[in-house]
Amino acid sequence: MQLPILHQDDQLVVIHKPSGLLMHRSPISRDRVFVLQTLRDQLKKRVYPIHRLDRATSGVLAFAFDSEVAQAVAAQFEKRTVGKTYLALARGWVDEQGVIDHPVTDEEGHGRAQPAVTRYRRLRKVELPHAVDRYPTSRYSLVEIVPETGRRQQIRKHFKHISHHLIGDTTHGNGRHNRFFREHFGIHRLMLTSQRLCLNHPLSGERLCLEALPEPEWTRLFEAFGWVIGEEPA
Repeated sequence: MQLPILHQDDQLVVIHKPSGLLMHRSPISRDRVFVLQTLRDQLKKRVYPIHRLDRATSGVLAFAFDSEVAQAVAAQFEKRTVGKTYLALARGWVDEQGVIDHPVTDEEGHGRAQPAVTRYRRLRKVELPHAVDRYPTSRYSLVEIVPETGRRQQIRKHFKHISHHLIGDTTHGNGRHNRFFREHFGIHRLMLTSQRLCLNHPLSGERLCLEALPEPEWTRLFEAFGWVIGEEPA
């Protein structure tokens, strides 16, 4: 496997992570392919993760070639000076814009609820003539999401909290709608992508912004729904 590289210099390498790939080895997983080891093998040098994406989430992911650089850039995440924008497909017609301010439980720690805030705006909406749930038609929204905090699975949990589950989410989503997208559109993944990442370069201080590559699942859905990239939100 070759991971697509969006940017590379002497300090940083930024890739487009595919959906379904774990960051690193886990004692509870039987996977044999991981982002960290694959990238190290691909570049023939050690890399250090700066931040993380869930296994099911795709998109822009940054690494450093030095542990000190990784810590310096990670500090930008802690200070919330990094710009993170996600793209998601949600069940129902989401409000035109909104803020979800709801604690998220730290499942990997002590099970404590931590403050979490997510901003969003609806980019597109569609109504399909299929009775997936209890209504004669089914509605979906394309949503741009900006998490202000970085809790584990924050976006997925927050959209479950407002009853707009993300399509393809097998943990926090809606099984009926997930099955509908598998059967009708061949979507077998979580429709959540880290679409854009902006950070200050650790050496030059220049603002570096990277965009995710086009993904076939998104392209397929845009064509099926009659959505046009760059069109004004509706």
